[in-house]
Amino acid sequence: MTGPVTGVAGERPRSGGGPAPGGRVRVREFAAGDVTPLLAAWARSVPYDPVSRERFRRHVLLDPNFDPAGLHVAVRDGDVVGAAYGVRRKVPVAGSDLEPEQGWVPFFFTDPAVRRAGFGRRLLTGVLDWLAGHGRTRVDFASYTPHYFLPGLDPDAYPEAARLLAELGFRPRLEAVAMDRCLVGYRMPDAVRERARALAAEGYRLGTPDDDDLVGLLRLAEEEFGPDWPQTIRHALDTGAPLDRIVTAHDPSGRAVGWAMHGAYEGLAERFGPFGVRAGRRGTGLGKVLLHLTLERMRAAGAHGAWFLWTGERSPAGRLYSSAGFATTRRFQVLRREVRP
Repeated sequence: MTGPVTGVAGERPRSGGGPAPGGRVRVREFAAGDVTPLLAAWARSVPYDPVSRERFRRHVLLDPNFDPAGLHVAVRDGDVVGAAYGVRRKVPVAGSDLEPEQGWVPFFFTDPAVRRAGFGRRLLTGVLDWLAGHGRTRVDFASYTPHYFLPGLDPDAYPEAARLLAELGFRPRLEAVAMDRCLVGYRMPDAVRERARALAAEGYRLGTPDDDDLVGLLRLAEEEFGPDWPQTIRHALDTGAPLDRIVTAHDPSGRAVGWAMHGAYEGLAERFGPFGVRAGRRGTGLGKVLLHLTLERMRAAGAHGAWFLWTGERSPAGRLYSSAGFATTRRFQVLRREVRP
């Protein structure tokens, strides 16, 4: 394990197109002036997943759990050549649970110009030591809600990172897949439209929620799927998403039993989800109806595609998406490291 993060007083990173040759690498905490060169180094180091300044600001700097001491930055001759970020909850997602044993590493990277010299290991172990110093005995890679960039590691895109994480004790918990569907030429299947009519004839109400419906929708999301999905819905609506991006289902008694939506994450209109059906109503075709009603609305709004980042490929949801024309585009390993106290 590495020692404490160290640096040089007054050292400022350069913002050029790449690191200068030679020089000693220093690792220190995140400081003012780091954002531009850090994002440039990120783009060089993680070429399949560059991050904009806006996303970095939203997911890191404005996160109430952000602590600059948890973002370690490697600098060589004024150039940022790597970073690793550790985070723990200072503010709960909901209620009062701060998950005191849990930490996350949402990202790490090293510039290709300095790889195979141990800097990635140094950055990661430094962040793991920092998390351990705050009592974190369980650390997940990437899958930090609500501000994750990716659900896990794509080992095909980043095999060196996969090897390093395995060497440091991270083990796969499950596999998540991202899926996409082209909406050019989309039309709702006749069988789905007929099922929607049958549900309406049974007394189900399908459509855009009213303001009065939001309490029941949020209760459904929290009771069935945990605290992060109602938070996602609240944030989307609070930041200006129109209600017609949501399709809700209410049973004949008026209880919310399902919903689907798009544009909830970062305002990306072609990003589908979240989407859920109450456990007692699954297997009735309701989920398929909600999915297709939402795809139809997305196409009507001009979307050329629909995509999402995270599902189990062989799960009921994964099979539903496949039947609706979605195809797997990436695979991620959801990784965890546990250390006994």
